[in-house]
Amino acid sequence: MLNSSPREISAVALRHLTLGAAFFLPSARKIALERRLRGKEEYRKLQEADWVLMSWGKSGRTWFRVMLSRFYQLHFDLPTEHMLEFDNYHRLDPRAPRVLFSHNNYMRDYLREWESLEHFRGKKVVLLVRDPRDVAVSQYFQWRYRMRPGKKALNHYPPHGAEVEILDFVRNPDCGIPRIVDYFNGWARAMPMMGDDLTLIRYEDMRLDPAASLQQAVTHTGTTGSAAHIEAAREYAAYENMKKREASNDGMRASGQRVRPGDENNPDSFKVRRGKIGGYRDYFSPEQTAEIDAMVEGRLDPVFGYTER
Repeated sequence: MLNSSPREISAVALRHLTLGAAFFLPSARKIALERRLRGKEEYRKLQEADWVLMSWGKSGRTWFRVMLSRFYQLHFDLPTEHMLEFDNYHRLDPRAPRVLFSHNNYMRDYLREWESLEHFRGKKVVLLVRDPRDVAVSQYFQWRYRMRPGKKALNHYPPHGAEVEILDFVRNPDCGIPRIVDYFNGWARAMPMMGDDLTLIRYEDMRLDPAASLQQAVTHTGTTGSAAHIEAAREYAAYENMKKREASNDGMRASGQRVRPGDENNPDSFKVRRGKIGGYRDYFSPEQTAEIDAMVEGRLDPVFGYTER
């Protein structure tokens, strides 16, 4: 919280006080209350945001965020080692935008809008997507090695300490491929409403040309920068450089903490893990891979480019 605004610190403190007073409520009611409180604060930020970076977890958001942060640091000559977190750069220089990083998770509980994306109408949105099969596998390792017990309960993942095989995890409708496909399809349905306010960036395209994806995002959101700053940001956030900084705990701070592995001796516990396109196939037999592919083919909207039809 060292880099948070007084308003955000107050909101977090109030949430903790409210949840503390609700200590004796059943677990399910406490989780529902916390989700609504988090959603209320996120919705407040949405109203103030200049633009929104929307993604599902494990879709390359940390990499994109490091690249974007470095670009804004250079573009606005900001004296900070912290990553972009909503309005922290704006408080240093009012020209810097307020950017909401969201999965649209808790806001739906607060607004009671589990299907509609109407609350994003009129906002510039960068929608960052990744193949749902790779996302689900990466999320499995996040759940197993990095996710806190409370976060697992809050987001309806298998409970802490549970023994869950990777195939069962990616099949799980609460956290696996079916839920990710539903999320993507919701945004596909919203695209006509969003019109030119939404731009789509695929993780796979960002791997091929990170600078082009960054340029696309900052141009779409109104801060077109120099080619030199784009290239410097790309280099700073290069995959191998990110891995090295995470291993050495030497990188931009996020929420007062440096991005670091859950277990320095376990490569699967790193925040920046593999990033391999189509890497999900490495964890399953041919028969299991066919089953996983069927969860996407014919079900995911083809606008994202992850299906053959």
